[in-house]
Amino acid sequence: MRSSVLSSLACMAVLALPGLAHANVGVAFVHGTGKQTNALADYWTAPFVDSVRQGLPNPANYVVINCDFEQYMWDPEAAGCLAGQLTTFINNKKITSMVVITHSNGGNVIRWILSNPTYDSRYPKIISTIKWVDALAPSSLGTPLADAVTAGNGFEQSLGWLLGYKSEAVTMQQTSHMAFYNSNYLYGTAGRPALPRQLWAVVGTDVDSSPVDSDSYCGGYTLNVGLETTQNWLDDCSDGFLECSSQGGAGYVWLYDTEFATGGEPLSHNQSRRNCFGLDVILRNDV
Repeated sequence: MRSSVLSSLACMAVLALPGLAHANVGVAFVHGTGKQTNALADYWTAPFVDSVRQGLPNPANYVVINCDFEQYMWDPEAAGCLAGQLTTFINNKKITSMVVITHSNGGNVIRWILSNPTYDSRYPKIISTIKWVDALAPSSLGTPLADAVTAGNGFEQSLGWLLGYKSEAVTMQQTSHMAFYNSNYLYGTAGRPALPRQLWAVVGTDVDSSPVDSDSYCGGYTLNVGLETTQNWLDDCSDGFLECSSQGGAGYVWLYDTEFATGGEPLSHNQSRRNCFGLDVILRNDV
């Protein structure tokens, strides 16, 4: 579906704008939940970012966002910070076409911008510059794990390493809360208006954490063990943090992990922000 849609859009764009072939293309990496000050090292890792940006005509046209996504998506520290850093990137690099690669809750923050163009004077330029969004394991419908943390039961301590303790972002990602936001403030989910720029989700379907399987060590073996444990509270189809239905709940499903991953390996929630099983190559070719 994606290839046919994009081919049609590309043909129309070229016919309407002959100069589009000379667009100055950039890519923005938008992290998920957490207060990041060095997302390149602490969230994505340099090997992942460096591999993906090689797909650009000018590999220097990239930005790694560092914002406080422990806040509600609309807060100045979240969407406001993201808008500021994207605007600076667009202006300084003279970017005319931008692919946004985001992970987890970052998909909700960028959807807020796309869905509410009049909320901030910077949003319209950002929206017009975005080519499309590649959303890696987006938490579009929330997660039952956020429900468990917010409930404050004994499960809370075992989940803190994964998504934090009762931050605004965790509260927001409760399934009932995301249902409310999706119905009232966000575009792209069933029954709601389409997003002004297409969002394409990469869905992680399972977690492997066998000590004798080398694939289980990509992205960190200990983290994958933890994600396989939390998977017990989710649907059979999940990446250890998000159910597949949530990841594919907004925009379009681009790929399920086993459709492209080397050896048909699944991508855990942590592996979907690493150069595991060819994910970086898929994204490199896309930008």
